[in-house]
Amino acid sequence: MSVSVLDNAPKANSVKQFSAPRELFGEMDNAAAASLIAVASDVALVVSDGEQGVIRDMAFGNEELALEMDRKWLGKPWIDTVTAESRTKIQALLRDAAADAPPRWRQINHRVAKGPDLPVMYAAVKLGGAGRVVAVGRSMRSVATLQQQLVEAQQAMDREYLRLRQVETRHRLLFQVTSEAVLIVDASNQRVVEANPAAIKLVGDLGKRLIGRSVVEAFDIGSKATVETLLGSVLATGRAQDAPARIAGEGGRDFFVYASLFREGRSMFFLLRLLRADRATPARSGEKSKVLEVVESSPDGFVVTDPEGRVLFANRSFLDSVDLAKQEQIRDQPLDKWLGRPGVDFNLLTSQLREHGSVRLFATVLQGELGSRIDVEICAVSVPDGDEPCFGFTIREVGQQKVVEKAASRERPRSVEQLTGMVGRVPLKELVRESTDMIERLCIEAALEMTSDNRASAAEILGLSRQSLYAKLRRYGLGDLDASEEGEALGDEE
Repeated sequence: MSVSVLDNAPKANSVKQFSAPRELFGEMDNAAAASLIAVASDVALVVSDGEQGVIRDMAFGNEELALEMDRKWLGKPWIDTVTAESRTKIQALLRDAAADAPPRWRQINHRVAKGPDLPVMYAAVKLGGAGRVVAVGRSMRSVATLQQQLVEAQQAMDREYLRLRQVETRHRLLFQVTSEAVLIVDASNQRVVEANPAAIKLVGDLGKRLIGRSVVEAFDIGSKATVETLLGSVLATGRAQDAPARIAGEGGRDFFVYASLFREGRSMFFLLRLLRADRATPARSGEKSKVLEVVESSPDGFVVTDPEGRVLFANRSFLDSVDLAKQEQIRDQPLDKWLGRPGVDFNLLTSQLREHGSVRLFATVLQGELGSRIDVEICAVSVPDGDEPCFGFTIREVGQQKVVEKAASRERPRSVEQLTGMVGRVPLKELVRESTDMIERLCIEAALEMTSDNRASAAEILGLSRQSLYAKLRRYGLGDLDASEEGEALGDEE
């Protein structure tokens, strides 16, 4: 569908001719006139005088139009190259030109082989008494494209506005019909902006006057400071929190106030949910609170993360181990940041948790913010069926145990099990060296056993000189070597 531009602009009486064309242009020859027309227009058609106007010649000042307009139009009626709604406009142009009427611009839509119709604004002028008319055209494709984009943008805005209206209607309905008391509070002055019917009913007579007043007026005297502290903490941290409080109009009934922060434009607002204490989440029961206190006070580190490994909770012991002071410094940070080798240990832990549900005594290193390194063992569990799936990690320091292990590590590993148990604690280069030493020692032990501890025969079996064998025996602490044996071996070598 073609986009129509104004057909009758400029108006006929707005055309102003040169005051002295004969004196200014003189006897202009045909070539000069043709060049002037071609340069001054995007397209110029010379057509015969008549209702259909057969195209006799064409000139272009616009390369794009030259490629799109078909040279096969030559010799065809002008009226056959346009769309149906433009045919009457061509007849009017030719009729006005034949009558020497002032030129009037009209939009003509040409049919082209590919793509949408080509809009061109034409004005037609009669060429003296030769029975021909020159139609001078200006391409309107850029204007039509802008118009089309404007229409599409307007339609997109209308669709988005309708979608937002529907979303707002659903949220407004939910806000009105929910049985949970909800307040919208301006964060800048703590004044109530909106209150749903449940909240208005909850605070009694005050509810009708609560809009526009401070939200703390809805609570009794003993709870006002608690609510103000809660809102200040939520505004400072940006995280949802809750606190116990008493509603002014409920005869001392206890509630929990759940506060969260949201932005609307450049303004910040609190969303307050008021829930009776006897209907609050089970986590508020005395038994669960005691468990939380025990976890917080535990000498072992305890961390809860989401399935992606971002910290949701960490107790004081863990904060001390990684040289941090506050929960806010660690919350929403990846546990992998402090745990072992980045991208290795934690991925191994989580893959085991997803497969088996728990992990016991996983040895790794805890790295503090100030460069400290602590050897730890981790027990972990996956909780996929809670309100929010999460992982729990108990992190125990094993520094003293490692001192004993380091003292014992001076002895080489004596089995494949001991060697593989060092994976994750010792770099690969050292593991390769240890495995080479272990194989060499095992081969020497086997050779000594085969020869009934005859070291000369053992050296021959192993393809070693006796001196080399004695050096390796001394290195691995195998057998008791006296000075006479070493001297004898040295003499044999000489």
